[in-house]
Amino acid sequence: MARVVLVSGGGRGLGAAITERLLADGWTVSLGLRDVAQAERFGAGERVQAVRFDADDPAAASAWVDAAAGRFGRIDALVNNAGIMRMVDFERGTEDDLDAMWQVNVKAPFRLIRAALPHLRKTGQGRVVNVASTDAKRYRNGTSVGYSMTKHALLSMTQAVRAAAWDDGVRATALCPGAIDTDLLANVVGATPKPDRLTPETVAGMVSFILSLPNQASVPELVANTRQESLI
Repeated sequence: MARVVLVSGGGRGLGAAITERLLADGWTVSLGLRDVAQAERFGAGERVQAVRFDADDPAAASAWVDAAAGRFGRIDALVNNAGIMRMVDFERGTEDDLDAMWQVNVKAPFRLIRAALPHLRKTGQGRVVNVASTDAKRYRNGTSVGYSMTKHALLSMTQAVRAAAWDDGVRATALCPGAIDTDLLANVVGATPKPDRLTPETVAGMVSFILSLPNQASVPELVANTRQESLI
């Protein structure tokens, strides 16, 4: 049976590119989506599942994991792709903006990892890919402080997964791309110019590469910057 991967936010943007690439690679993909109709673009078939997943609902993570395991009998990988960005710094943004980013960018991945980890352990080669950002590696002027905080937390969470489940063959990677040409950056002032951004397909290829590696070739972080910076 094909290996089974869960992809959060897999119905559009980067998530859709990841889904398309992993389907092409032969994976069975379970999509966690706010709007399950987004899965229609991938066609009907035995290798695609769409489950409603709301990052604000504490029970949604376990429900999605249970639905995927119940249908396919296994979970081999988890890609925490869903994320939001709101401008929060010491002058702009609200507590609600900050809380929303923590819910989607940190707490939802934590809940999903907690729910999926028993299944990932069983395979002996479970994989977790957390889509972080170069903003997880440093703070750059003009970046949302709140967004950077959440991505630093996701990086730390990735390290914790490696420590918790290494002996069971689980490997975790923090994927830290620079600017990706998606709607997330549509209104961000100072972002990398559009022609210089990574394409979603390029980043999807990185996810594919990470998931293809054996246990003996573990990649803790994969950083792909779009600009020259001395720190990363």
